[in-house]
Amino acid sequence: MGKALAAVARQEGVGVESLRRWVIQAEIDAGTRDGRTREERAGIRRVKGENRRLRDDVAVLKAATTFFAAELDPATVDYGFC
Repeated sequence: MGKALAAVARQEGVGVESLRRWVIQAEIDAGTRDGRTREERAGIRRVKGENRRLRDDVAVLKAATTFFAAELDPATVDYGFC
């Protein structure tokens, strides 16, 4: 397969390694080879992005909770008596 791959890569103007990886991914997507399909990879990327956004949201909520808890703490309230 090496010579055929090199010939096709040359004919199409792409690198041999790129073409080899495309063939492997096509075999995975077709179910003839083990590995993660493009669909699975896209799903993993989507979930990782969602997790990152959720972590950011949690950090903002924690900061807001700390801020508002301090605002409501009677020890930190200035009643203007002194």
